Parts: sequence; C-alpha cells; structure tokens
Amino acid sequence: MVFKRRDKRPLLTALREAIWPRTGWTRAFHYVKHRVNRLPDRPHRIARGVFAGVFISFTPFFGFHFLSAAAVALLVRGNVLASLLATFFGNPVTFPIIAVSSVKLGHWMLGRTPGLHHGDSLGATFLAAGHDLKHNIVAIFTPAHTEWSGLAMFFKDVWLPYLVGGFIPGIIAGVICYYISLPIIEAYQKRRRTRLKERLEKIRAKIATKREEKREEKTARVEAAKAPEAPKP
Repeated sequence: MVFKRRDKRPLLTALREAIWPRTGWTRAFHYVKHRVNRLPDRPHRIARGVFAGVFISFTPFFGFHFLSAAAVALLVRGNVLASLLATFFGNPVTFPIIAVSSVKLGHWMLGRTPGLHHGDSLGATFLAAGHDLKHNIVAIFTPAHTEWSGLAMFFKDVWLPYLVGGFIPGIIAGVICYYISLPIIEAYQKRRRTRLKERLEKIRAKIATKREEKREEKTARVEAAKAPEAPKP
C-alpha cells in the first residue's frame, strides 16, 4: 500500500504518540493549520468545515467524530476534509477540559446533580457501564441475561449531560474558530495566488526572452545569408 509505514511501530509507541505526538502538539497543530489553508476550496466553505469539526469535538460521539463532522459539514455546505481536520480540536489535551465542563454544564441545564440519586462517583459510573457492556457482549453467546442498569446510569449521569452541555459551547467554539479561520484562509489563498501569479509572470518572461533571442539569432542568420560575398583577390 502507498501510505503503509515501512517500519511498523510497536503498540506502546503508537499509543504514546496518539496521546502525545513525537513532534509535540504545537507542531501537529501547525501541520493541521497548514493542511486546512492549502485545501482547494473557497474560504467560506473551508471555514464552515472548521466550524463543523470543532463543534463535533464537543459531542460524546466518540468513534464517530469523523462521520458526524462530515455530516454537519454537508449540512452547512462546508468542506468535508476541513471538518475532518478540525476534529483535531478535540485531542487528549483538550478532551478532559471539554468533557468535565460539558458534563457539569449539562447537569446544570438539566437541573440534576450527578450521582446523588445513585450514591456513586463518576468513576463508579464508568466502571458499571463497562461491566454491563462486557457482560452483555458475553450474554450474546451464552444463556446469561443482559444487564442495563450500569449503562442506563452512564447514559443518564454522563452521556446525556455531556451531549446537552457540549451543544452550546460547541457552537460558540465553532463560530469563534469560523471567524478566526476565515480571514486567515482568505489571506493565505490571496498570498498564494500572488506568488503563483509572480511565478507565472517570471516563467512567461523567460519564455518571451528565449523567443526574442531565437528571433534575433534567426534574423542574424538571414541577414548573413543575404549579405554579398567579399570579392576574391
């Protein structure tokens, strides 16, 4: 395959670089910004794609962020590839901040207090949901009965508040990134068009110079051929 790595990375290395890239998150951010700027599309469509990707980063659709971002980008008539790149806004550095703030805001918006009616902590909620998920997968192949109490508690105390609480901050962050990225993309594309125009003009000037030189050489040869020969002594 064209994009397959020649040197396969060990599993621990791949996991470590997924959390903290080898070149650092700053360089990774600049790489994503460079890729977004170079997308061959109109600036407002690319900026709409950025909005879609940033907005989806505030949702709990983990594992489906790419598909969700592409769907939102199509809905707002934005650039799909830009939306996929913009999901980089949600990364291991920002996800804890996004998750905690979204869950807390969601509980406040829903008028709930997490864990009081169950008497469990947030960690216990995750453990209970994981236990139910594992048990129900095993139950598909065994006579065991499915259990949904832990998953229901996770949906009520974590997932639903996360979804509700992340909606407004996601829109706000997406709109901010839209208005920040739009003039940057416009300036980048304008500067790139200027450089391409200057390069094209230089190429045209070189071609014109070569044509002029060939024309002068041809004229000189013609004149030399027409010139009378000097008389022999």
